[in-house]
Amino acid sequence: MRPIDERAIRASFRNASRKEVSSLTLPADFAELDFDRLDYLGWYDPKMPRRAYVVAEVDGEPMGVLLQRAEQRTARRAQCSWCDDVTLRNDVQFFAARKAGSAGRNGDTIGTLVCANFGCSANVRKLPPLAYEGYDRELARELRMLRLGEHVTAFLRELG
Repeated sequence: MRPIDERAIRASFRNASRKEVSSLTLPADFAELDFDRLDYLGWYDPKMPRRAYVVAEVDGEPMGVLLQRAEQRTARRAQCSWCDDVTLRNDVQFFAARKAGSAGRNGDTIGTLVCANFGCSANVRKLPPLAYEGYDRELARELRMLRLGEHVTAFLRELG
């Protein structure tokens, strides 16, 4: 992900009102983020614990969305829809997002299961275990990073 500043983040939101965008709080470690190791930027709003934000590049431009975290956690170990992680013991959380435009104003939403700590970028960069003799672990890691970007982009595009 290319580095992005606060102004560009606030301007990137598609499914949030001006009031919601103006009241968002950036992550505490925003100044220290290594954007080279991020496929998307995801964080919780410390003022509103159920509210979260995701910003990613879609067609070369930043696109941000406001998410609502479900009140209850999933009862069983679920798989993240973005990083497809099945080996790590990360919690997965259901998030819903209002669609952009008139559909969102009419109450249309979509949902997804995502790592509760938005750690997908770190997950896909871990070298996978050796599956069989001759397994190309580096290629598998590259493919996981590529698929993560595709999954995030598809979700954001579906929001409009």
